[in-house]
Amino acid sequence: MVEIKRTSGVVESRASHSATEEDRYRLIYSKSKVYVNPTAYAKDNIPGFVALVKREAANSIHLLAWIPETLLNERGTSEWDKFVRIEERATQDEDDDIVLIDLPTQRPESYAFSVPLTSVYSLDVRSPTLSSWYGSIGINLINGDTLPTLHFHDDESRSFTQHSSERKSTVPRVGPKGSWGGEDLLSRLRSYAHILRSTLQPSLFLVDPSRADIEAHSTQIFADDAVDDILAQSSYTNSHSPVPAHRRPRPLSASAASPNPYSHRSSVLHRSLASPASGPQTSSQAHMALLQSFSNITRATRHAAQQILSHPLAKPIIPHLPDPVKSLVNANGEWEWGSWVEKGGVGEFESARVYLARWARIVAEEGERSRRREAQVLPSAPSSDSNEEESSLGVFELLHSTSNLPTPKSSRDTRHPITEEVWKDWFAKDGRPTIRIEEMRQEIFRRGISAEKELRRTIWPFLLGVLEWDVNTTERDRKWRKKRHHYQQLKSEWYGVPEVFDRPDVLEERHRIDVDCRRTDRTQPLFSTPSTSDTESGANTGEKQPHQRYSTISPNIHDIGAQSPSNEHIDRMATILLTFNFYEKELGYVQGMSDLCAPVYVVMDANEELTFWCFVEFMNRMKQNFLRDQSGMKKQLLTLQQLIAVMDPELYRHFEKTDGLNLFFCFRWILIAFKREFPFDDVLRLWEVLWTDYYSNEFVLFVALTILESHRDMILRYLVEYCNELNMTIELDSTLAQAEVLFLSFAQIIADIDRRKAEDPAPSTNGIRRRATGPNTTATDGSSGAGYSLISENLRDLLKTGRA
Repeated sequence: MVEIKRTSGVVESRASHSATEEDRYRLIYSKSKVYVNPTAYAKDNIPGFVALVKREAANSIHLLAWIPETLLNERGTSEWDKFVRIEERATQDEDDDIVLIDLPTQRPESYAFSVPLTSVYSLDVRSPTLSSWYGSIGINLINGDTLPTLHFHDDESRSFTQHSSERKSTVPRVGPKGSWGGEDLLSRLRSYAHILRSTLQPSLFLVDPSRADIEAHSTQIFADDAVDDILAQSSYTNSHSPVPAHRRPRPLSASAASPNPYSHRSSVLHRSLASPASGPQTSSQAHMALLQSFSNITRATRHAAQQILSHPLAKPIIPHLPDPVKSLVNANGEWEWGSWVEKGGVGEFESARVYLARWARIVAEEGERSRRREAQVLPSAPSSDSNEEESSLGVFELLHSTSNLPTPKSSRDTRHPITEEVWKDWFAKDGRPTIRIEEMRQEIFRRGISAEKELRRTIWPFLLGVLEWDVNTTERDRKWRKKRHHYQQLKSEWYGVPEVFDRPDVLEERHRIDVDCRRTDRTQPLFSTPSTSDTESGANTGEKQPHQRYSTISPNIHDIGAQSPSNEHIDRMATILLTFNFYEKELGYVQGMSDLCAPVYVVMDANEELTFWCFVEFMNRMKQNFLRDQSGMKKQLLTLQQLIAVMDPELYRHFEKTDGLNLFFCFRWILIAFKREFPFDDVLRLWEVLWTDYYSNEFVLFVALTILESHRDMILRYLVEYCNELNMTIELDSTLAQAEVLFLSFAQIIADIDRRKAEDPAPSTNGIRRRATGPNTTATDGSSGAGYSLISENLRDLLKTGRA
C-alpha cells in the first residue's frame, strides 16, 4: 500500500512488499471514519479507512492497512465506491464480491500504512468509555515499532450505524456497552490470524503468539477456588467447626479419572497441587501443601514479571520501578538474550551455549580491564607472537588481508588525558594557540579529555569548529558575539510570533520535538529534575505567562498525562531543536536528533547558544544520516559492507550466506554514533574522538568494524541478531584502540594495492587466484595485481581527513 510517515524520516517503510506487476490486491474488509490524530488538536485529525487487503500472488499474504480519505479522493469516485461497497457488504464471505483495488500513490507526508499480519506483534485495544468517547487500537510490530493509533468514530461510520444490528461479533465484547468498530475489526482478524487476549493485560491482544507468549499471557496465576481444593484434602472438612456449612470448603469431586484432577485447570496454583491422597490429610500436611503451592505461585509470578520486563517496550519504565521490581530484571540483558534465542529457533542446548559464550566474554573483558589496571603498576613483558599485538590495551589478534605488511600499533594513551593545565599551556597570553589545530586534534584522539568540571565545555566548541582556533581572544569573542546574535535572530522567527508558533506545520514539529525530548536521557540530572513551575507564586506566574507560552514547546501545555513530565531543561532543549528546524529548513527536525543534542546540552551546562551552535556543527557531520531518502545511511552501510569484504572476507561470506549483507543491525550504531550502545560518559569520550577526524572523517565505520570483529566467532557460529544485544556491554578503550589498528591496517592494504598495481599494471595470468568479494570491490587472499584494481571510491574516501 502506501508508506508510513515515520517521524524520523530514516526508518524504512513497512509497506515495501516487493510487489510485481502480476500481484493483485483484493479488498476483503473496509471500515470508514477511522481517524489518526497526529496532534493534540481535533482539527488536525485525519479520517480514513481501515482495511484488510489480500495480495494474490505466488505467496499470498494478508495486509492490515489504513488509508486516508484524501488518497482515495485522488483516485476518483470509482476507487472510493469500492471501499464503501465492501464496508456495507452484508456477509463476510470473501468470494461473494471480489473487489480488486489499485495501490494508492505513495506520499511521503502521508500517515498511511500497510503491514503484513505476520509482522504485527500485538494490538492495544482501548474500548469506548465515559471519559473516552471513541475507542482506539494501537498496533505494535514485532521489531518494536508502533504504528499510528487508530480511533474509531462509530457515530460517523455509515456501516456501523446502519448495520450494527445485523453484525454479530465472534469475539468477546471489549467495550462496556456492546460492540464497536474495534471489536468488529478484531472479529475479522480472527479469520486470518490467531488472536489471543492477554490475561496479564486485558487490553492487549497478541497476534499469532509464540509458545512462550501463549504460556506467559494465558496462564492464570491464581484461582479463587484453588485454596478450597487444598483445604478440602485435609480433615478440616470433616471436623467439627463453628463455621456454617455453606461457608466451609467444598468437598472434592468423587470422579477423579486422571492422576491429577487439577491438570486441566489453567491456574498455576491448580496445576501445582499434587494428586489427592486416598485418605484424609492431617492439618500439618494441608499446611505444607498450601505453603508449597504459594511457593509455586511466587516462582510463576517472578517468571511472568521477568518476561514482561524483558520486552523492549518495557525498557523505558524500568528505571522508574521500585528496587525490588528492578531486581527481577537480570543484569546485562540476560532475559532479552534468551528471548531472541528462543524466537530464532535455537534449541535449549544451543541457547545455553550461546548464553555461556556471551557470559564468558563479559568475564574475560572484566578480567582484561583488571589486567590493564595492574599493568599500570606492573607492566607485562612484550609478546613475541607475530600474529598478536600486546599493549596496555591487552592482547588481540590482528587481521591480515595482505601478507608481509608491518604490524600497526595503537597510539592511544588514555592514562594521561588532557587536563585543564595542559589546555591552558597551549595558549599564549593573548589567547592565540601555540600549537596547530592538527596537533590539538591528535592529542585529543590519543589521550582523550579529562572529566574535570567544565573542561569539555571549554574544548568542545574548538573541536567542533564553533570557536575559531588560530585567532586571539579579542577576535574570537567578537565572532562569538556575532553567532549569539544570529541565534537570537533565528529564534525570533517563531518565539513571540503567534501566527508562526501556532501554524499547523509548526504545531506538528512542536509535537514531535516535545515527545522526543520528554523521553531522551531522563536519567541525567538536568532532565530528571521535576519542574518547579507549579510552585511559583500567583504574581510571578502571571508575569511569566507569555514567556511560558513560547518556552513550552508542547502543543498543549497541560497535556502530559500520557508522557513523561517536562521541566525547564527539557523545554529549553526543545527550544533549541525547534530553532534548528527553522535554521535547517530543507532537512528540518528528524527523530533521533534529540539523542544527539542531549549530551551536548549537558556538557554545555544548559547554555542555549553554545548548545545550538555545537549541535549545528555536529549535524553538519551527521546530516547525511537523516536524509529522508536514506541515501546517506545506504551509502555508509554499503561502505561498511565493502570494508568488511576487504578486511575480513570470511565474515563477508557469512553475511552473504545468511542474508545479512544489508547490515541493518548496524543501522542504529551509525545513525546516532553509538549513542545507545555505550554508557553516557563513554559516549562523550567516543564522540570527541570521532570529531577529531584524525585518521578519517568516517572513523565511526572502523569502530563498527571493530565491534563486529571482536564478536566474529559468535556471529559466525550463531546468529547475526547477537549484535543487537551488545548495547552497554562494549568496552570503549579497547574498541577505540583496535579501531585505530584496523584503520592503519586498511591504509597499509590500500597503499600496498596501489604500489603493486603501479609495479605490475598488466593483468597477470600466472595462476594467481582472484575473488570478487563485494559490490565494486575486489580483494584477494594475499596476492597482488589486477585483482586489487576495483577498490571502490567509497573505500578510498575513508582515507580522507579534515573538513572544508
